Amino acid sequence: MSYSKLPSSFDVLIIGGGAAGLFAALRVPSHYRVGLITKETLSLSASDWAQGGIAAAIDPQDSPKFHIEDTLKAGAGLCDSEAVQLLATQAADCIQSLVEMGVQFDRKGSQLALTLEAAHSHRRVLHAADTTGRALVNTLTEQVLSRSNIQVLAQAFVLDLWLENRQCCGVSLLYQNVLYWLRAGAVVLATGGGGQVFAQTTNPAVSTGDGVAMAWRAGAELRDLEFVQFHPTALTYPGAPRFLISEAVRGEGAHLVDETGHRFAFDYHPSGELAPRDVVSRAIFSHLQKTATDPALAHVWLDLRPIPPETIRHRFPNIIRVCQHWGIDVFQQPIPVAPAAHYWMGGITADTLNRTTIAGLYAVGETASTGVHGANRLASNSLLECLVFGAQFSKLELSPITAGTTPTIEPEPIEFNLVFGTSPLRMTEMDDLQRLRSQIPRLVWQSAGICREASGLQQAIDQVRIWQQEFDQLELSQKFGKWLSNLPVGEIGLPGQDKCSASVNTVSADFASAIRLWGEIRNLLKIADLILRSAAFRMESRGGHYRTDYPETQESWRVHTLVKENEWRPSKPIA
Repeated sequence: MSYSKLPSSFDVLIIGGGAAGLFAALRVPSHYRVGLITKETLSLSASDWAQGGIAAAIDPQDSPKFHIEDTLKAGAGLCDSEAVQLLATQAADCIQSLVEMGVQFDRKGSQLALTLEAAHSHRRVLHAADTTGRALVNTLTEQVLSRSNIQVLAQAFVLDLWLENRQCCGVSLLYQNVLYWLRAGAVVLATGGGGQVFAQTTNPAVSTGDGVAMAWRAGAELRDLEFVQFHPTALTYPGAPRFLISEAVRGEGAHLVDETGHRFAFDYHPSGELAPRDVVSRAIFSHLQKTATDPALAHVWLDLRPIPPETIRHRFPNIIRVCQHWGIDVFQQPIPVAPAAHYWMGGITADTLNRTTIAGLYAVGETASTGVHGANRLASNSLLECLVFGAQFSKLELSPITAGTTPTIEPEPIEFNLVFGTSPLRMTEMDDLQRLRSQIPRLVWQSAGICREASGLQQAIDQVRIWQQEFDQLELSQKFGKWLSNLPVGEIGLPGQDKCSASVNTVSADFASAIRLWGEIRNLLKIADLILRSAAFRMESRGGHYRTDYPETQESWRVHTLVKENEWRPSKPIA
């Protein structure tokens, strides 16, 4: 959609085009006008990359009761029982909706095929080969594009939330090289995770924690940000995305070896490569810390050659295809792999109706902390969460939006073309931004990755503080950042309208790119600080959080980590 045709307001603005954002848009009552904002195209999201499947107790031998028990056990004492019950009991209805939409799940005869994954007591994982996420997202995208009440704003970057009288009423937006504010009766953050804050991650490049960072700046409560799930074997090859190499590969007999060919995993656990996921991840991480010059960028090797070739062809065609694309012949050579940040259990505190602690602001999917995952997500519950909690928007009720509201504060005009648009930013400034973009993930991976301890966390916290000060002194932060923070709390029109037209600014394409880079680094700095300080706050090991100086799980820490502004505190003990 051209920005010139964009309405000045929507009933609902959804930020994010993955499974959570798409399904939420489809479930918002059809009499509401929905704007769906995506940072890239609709098809680019972590959901699209999901290989595994969607968990649902639809087998006669299974039941939501068993699914609830498995989810609570995996969550290591930090799940919200009401949220987990909603997840498990509504799963079958959501699956039926997907089948009716046309999602082509694998079948066994006339029945939906179900597989068993780690920590599930029953076969309950539906799948579409090893590209379930793509099958889901493609179908949901088709549905969204067919709905007349949904308008998609692709390749748009949301900078901040717009608050008025402690209520969220819109967002600031960079779209088609134009900066303006867009009003809405409700804003839904479905921005996914923040895996790009780690040097090794399976998340796509768009996963820079934007929703969590924006919510923090707006004053929303956040929860359990220290809990990050790491996958032990992701493809680690220059230029390649961190593509997951399924645990099933090791189950079929692949060996995990170092540069000398040594199967080092047995040095850490009697089960070697077949030890639990977190154990294997820590074994690789610890081995690289001892042997690699730069552990943040190093890797080990996954050798598939012990598996019969016909088994590889039958079981892992997509892994063969992806590796071949990057010049790796799995029949002749091992795959370079390393652990990677995979899923963020923590996020913006949200209830079962996706409401945050700020009126008018909602969060759904990985960016939310609804309590369904606790300290560690059960396999294949992530896509299910997007569906079940996205479906909750069918209950959304909004107050009428007052069109043409006079702004309470007149924005201060700024001539962007005079300040930035007619000449590129100083090359040194862009170099500084690129340097921070590469340094932040390496620091967080080293200090708050798979293994953490107090001194490393504190040193990283101090370094992020220094980088934040450097970032704040950049010309772009001083001029654009200051303008952004001082923008009004009132409705702003588009070019050609009388009201507040000075606040709608067209910028050059180069400057628009610089704004996005600046905005993502702004968010990554905050996400790094939040994860580091949350990890330092929790002095135990539990779920996805492992402290070498506090390796045991403590009953006194059976609490949520609550974060609001610059205050960290424990919740009440969880029953």
